[in-house]
Amino acid sequence: MGGRQSGGDMKIATLIITAALGCALIGPGAAIASPSASQVDPKAVDALAQMSAYLRSIPAFQITLQTQRDDVDVYGQLITLAGGAIYSVRRPNAFAINLNLPSLAARYVYDGKTVTVYDANARVYSSFQAPTTIRATLELAQQKYGVAVPLDDLFTWTEGDSRAKALTAAHYIGKSQVAGQTTSHYAFRQPGIDWQIWIADGPKPTPLRVVIVSSKDAARPQFRADLAWNTAPQFGPGLFTFVPPQNARAVDAPPSR
Repeated sequence: MGGRQSGGDMKIATLIITAALGCALIGPGAAIASPSASQVDPKAVDALAQMSAYLRSIPAFQITLQTQRDDVDVYGQLITLAGGAIYSVRRPNAFAINLNLPSLAARYVYDGKTVTVYDANARVYSSFQAPTTIRATLELAQQKYGVAVPLDDLFTWTEGDSRAKALTAAHYIGKSQVAGQTTSHYAFRQPGIDWQIWIADGPKPTPLRVVIVSSKDAARPQFRADLAWNTAPQFGPGLFTFVPPQNARAVDAPPSR
């Protein structure tokens, strides 16, 4: 059974963190009228700011994600597809990403000089020279090569967000348990997307769950990710070095735009 309208796991995965901050920090943003005060609770927006401030303070982290997304099959029925990913990040100049999504198995490695992308299904990899910081590397990949690292907003989350005007509604839902932790649950709305976030209570306000619903589609497909954070990881010496697997072959990097 084929989906009739999914944009693919990579596109949807990138959307989740974009929505969690209201808009992407990489790439242009649309001009949106400011919402009325009655629709946006300032305390809900402040919760995002406090979360972002904490994430900016973390020099290294590892996130294990469990994801579920809805797709609409050829019979018009919503089906749920599961996936997962592990993000290992060391600021300012290293990351390793392992993706295991329904239609994508891949590894992305940045060592401060080079980005390598490995497609585990096709057993091919390509590399391109990169700047000396994660943020500059993501910008180069998008602007020069048209390559978006899945969930790239995980990295720019920690840069803060200045575009809360994208929100048309925001409010506090209540307390909830996620993976045994007490969280504060918030709901937000922006054009085309309704989304929710569960932020851990206490001194480490990490986002533990995000749920996104497309309001543009009558079927209202949903994407959900549960995030398990390690904010003091012990990375092995070879984690941020790409070693080609046996029988993998190199291919040309994407052409410059």
